[in-house]
Amino acid sequence: MNYLRTIHLLWKQLRPKQWTKNFLVFAALLFSFQLSNIEAVWLSIFGFIAFSFTASSIYILNDYKDIEADKHHPQKKYRPMASGQLNPTLAISFGVLLLCISVTTSLLLNKLFALILIIYFLTNVLYSFKLKHVVIIDMMIIAFGFVLRAIGGAVVINVPFTAWFLLCAMLLSLFLAIGKRRHELTLALESDSSHRKVLDDYSLPFLDQLTSIVSSATIVCYAVFTFTAGETIHLMWTIPFVIYGMFRYLYLIHIRKQGGAPEKVLLEDKHILLTVVLYVLSVVIILSFFD
Repeated sequence: MNYLRTIHLLWKQLRPKQWTKNFLVFAALLFSFQLSNIEAVWLSIFGFIAFSFTASSIYILNDYKDIEADKHHPQKKYRPMASGQLNPTLAISFGVLLLCISVTTSLLLNKLFALILIIYFLTNVLYSFKLKHVVIIDMMIIAFGFVLRAIGGAVVINVPFTAWFLLCAMLLSLFLAIGKRRHELTLALESDSSHRKVLDDYSLPFLDQLTSIVSSATIVCYAVFTFTAGETIHLMWTIPFVIYGMFRYLYLIHIRKQGGAPEKVLLEDKHILLTVVLYVLSVVIILSFFD
């Protein structure tokens, strides 16, 4: 029973729900219309798993560093290490194993993809130890991680990507990062405590202004991307899905007081989940019949 419980705690420590962030790896597969290419599909799945394992090793390191702080967080105090249920040494060892598996297999398959994984890991280590306490930079590092996912997805299947594609990924990531910080700041103000030191350098009006700038820029960049993607201008018909999805997320942040965990919102909010499904189906149909 103890053995099974340890496995369950390790699985929980990996934060598999947050692996939804790594679905961005499939963006290049979708927009290059390689869905019928079985080899490309399997390579993208490998890329998703490699990023998920690497991300989980980072989550473990981050939780290890934040054990004491997480104990005072209303939600994070229930995490395996913060709650005292999982041995920190065992968790770190497991994280190292996952990282070694991801990087080693990537080196054998695609050296450039392996380099992207290493950059992703090192950037997030810097984030865990220092940069998450630096105002604005903390959110930009989160966005950079998503950009690396998008680049990695293209590199692993050896297809080109455009600057507009990367800009869309970066801006959407910033949008989510700002929403996450706003949610954390709201919780801190309500409980009169600050889980993250960097929250002391933020204010709700400042974050709301950043949200306005980034959300507007994201919609404009995506609109330009649909006209310059090189496949068909009919991708413009997917713009309403992007606008609605962003507006719905803003509604959840400001009205429902959610947004602290974007991956949780994706899985639990039926409106956003349906929007994502319809968006993907629309892209597939458009690229299939209007190329």
